[in-house]
Amino acid sequence: MVFQFRKRGSLEERVRQLAMSSYVPVLTLEGLAPGVDNVRHDVYLSSKFCDQARVHISRLITKYGNVEDLAVETTNSLVPAFPPPSLAPVSKSPNVRAQEAGEFRRLLTEIQTAGLQRAKSLGNISVDMVARLALIKYLRTELIGQFDHVLERCRARLKQYENPRHVNSGLGIALRDRFLNLQYRKKLILRQAGQDVFMTMLSVEKETLSRMRRSFFGVETASYELFTNRLLFTDDGRDDFLNAEHYVMLGNFDRDPDRFPAMLEILTDFLVALNLPMEGATETVVDGWLNDPENAERLIGDGAPDDSNRGELQRAVLTAWVTTLERHDVMQHVIASYEVVPLLSEYTPLINAQQLKNALISKSERNRVEQLLREHGKISAEKMNLARKKVEGYRGQDRLKIAGRFLRDFMRYHRDLRRLEALNSALDTVSVISNEKLRELSAINNTLYEFLLPDEQKPVEDRITHHVILKADLRDSTEVTQNLVQRGLNPASHFGLNFFEPVNKLLANYGATKVFIEGDAVILCIFGREHDQGGTVARACALGREIMEVVRGYNAKLETEGLPTLELGIGICYQEGSPLYLVDGNSKIMISQALNESDRLSSCSRITRKLLTAPGIFNVYAFQTDEGGEGLEMQLRYNIGGIQLGRTAFRELLEEISLEQRHLELPMLWEHELVTLYSGIVQLASGTFHKIIVREGVVPRVDARTLELKSWTERKYYEVCTSPMVYEYFEAPKSVKATSAN
Repeated sequence: MVFQFRKRGSLEERVRQLAMSSYVPVLTLEGLAPGVDNVRHDVYLSSKFCDQARVHISRLITKYGNVEDLAVETTNSLVPAFPPPSLAPVSKSPNVRAQEAGEFRRLLTEIQTAGLQRAKSLGNISVDMVARLALIKYLRTELIGQFDHVLERCRARLKQYENPRHVNSGLGIALRDRFLNLQYRKKLILRQAGQDVFMTMLSVEKETLSRMRRSFFGVETASYELFTNRLLFTDDGRDDFLNAEHYVMLGNFDRDPDRFPAMLEILTDFLVALNLPMEGATETVVDGWLNDPENAERLIGDGAPDDSNRGELQRAVLTAWVTTLERHDVMQHVIASYEVVPLLSEYTPLINAQQLKNALISKSERNRVEQLLREHGKISAEKMNLARKKVEGYRGQDRLKIAGRFLRDFMRYHRDLRRLEALNSALDTVSVISNEKLRELSAINNTLYEFLLPDEQKPVEDRITHHVILKADLRDSTEVTQNLVQRGLNPASHFGLNFFEPVNKLLANYGATKVFIEGDAVILCIFGREHDQGGTVARACALGREIMEVVRGYNAKLETEGLPTLELGIGICYQEGSPLYLVDGNSKIMISQALNESDRLSSCSRITRKLLTAPGIFNVYAFQTDEGGEGLEMQLRYNIGGIQLGRTAFRELLEEISLEQRHLELPMLWEHELVTLYSGIVQLASGTFHKIIVREGVVPRVDARTLELKSWTERKYYEVCTSPMVYEYFEAPKSVKATSAN
């Protein structure tokens, strides 16, 4: 029963008519690629910003730790020549501090602006969010890391004055006291430094980023409120001093009845008892209500309701809230949480903040605090006793006001605590890359989100949209090697001079790069990028044909010299998107489905090579065996001196260049057939033009042992023709009427 008996029915009915709002903090990253670990998003932050952030945070820690002179870095193991540390803390020049802080603020603005601009260019606001998350994660890490670094610098400096033979042993003792004080005040120093960084981030957000974001993306998203949370740089949101200053200082000791979980349970039960309408699980609904401090205004107003009908309802709810707090013996703790705030600056860190608060309520705790004060003899207990009397003197209207204030502050704290939890969950999805090898690995796999300052940014290459793989596979390289070795000749130079080096000379003209070289094969890649002239498959076809012509020319020379000739098969495949890479030491190893397919297309089955002794004017054939279905793995291939083009690559070729289609009756393996040919012109970057002809073949079903024709399938395969006779046939006037293939 929440309300008093008088008017209880009408009040409960009116309370149920209150419209409570709900809010659930959430930060979701959408449309981002997972990083190299396939779990988190990889982010690399400007090294210049990171260096300045380290310097700034280090100086904040020395400032709030009062060890600016003690933490001076030196590589000299002896007492330095510059003046020794003083007994009292020495402050850095205000102008120097302002200059350092200004530089940090400038770089912080620039790197966050870069994040927004990249998000705008990619059309995805999550890119900016992942940049914010990475910054926060980095700064949090540096706060801890730089405190430890300052501690080590102070420890190293202190050792210089701990030598018993040092002339000024008193200075060493005084400095040791300052060093111990630095360790003792670690949590306080980290809080002060963290709040300093937070205020800088908040001012940059308000003065620059929020307006830019609205300009780029329009309506503001609620997720950005998670980045303006006072608890941003706290471990778990349970910082007594921060809570006392901006929320309310709840209990932290196990015996405290006003700890957060206990107060949350009390408030949840109170709201449930009001019988407010709710949809869904009780705890979830109430938690959503507590995330919106405006609900406190709806329930109790400003803590001093007027005489209107609404004011009467709010006064009744507020009175019931006070009664609830008193029934759970926490009302005095609520009052003490506010009255202790003015005492913190004078009594801490000598007296623990929670101990000081409890001294305003408990006589036994007050006696312990007074004993500590007497032992140190520097601080009077007078202000504490005055605050105790004030706590005991709260009556009537004052208790209503303080209870109303507590409800609003608790809801604000609850909201920001939930925001912190949501932010921490999002931080777990971000990996801040600092290792150069990981950075390279993530970058070449297009999974890295890099945020650099304007003077660090290099001209960005257009994004890779697709790639074409060409594999040139040498036949019988083992036999050729044995032949040459038996004759006392060098196989390495034979392959190098007659194949690998001539191929290398062709690459630049076609925009191709080497992916991999084996002893008997070379794998090439042509990348397609945004805004380039295209024609990647067409160039690969022309490159393959020229490789065949070069090898044919070298073979003629080798024959006259009595040396083994080279037999070649080429496969060309097209793949959407950029290939992936893994890094082995300094080597990058490409991963692409096109590599596997090109390996199959460039291969030649042993049985087909044995049986097809006179393949005619074409060099590529594909067969389907009787034993299986039409899966690719059941095919037999013939590819000697030929170029097989993948089906996907052929479809892309149709889009890249204009192809003229003709049907010619030509001699084939079993009889004369009507052959479909496509002809087109390929223009290279050098301005030269190359003609290519592609044959569309139909896969026959054959006997696997004899290649005897059984029937025809509906599958197609494609050959980039290399025989000069095919080009002559195509130009002959007897050819069937040409049609456009595009």
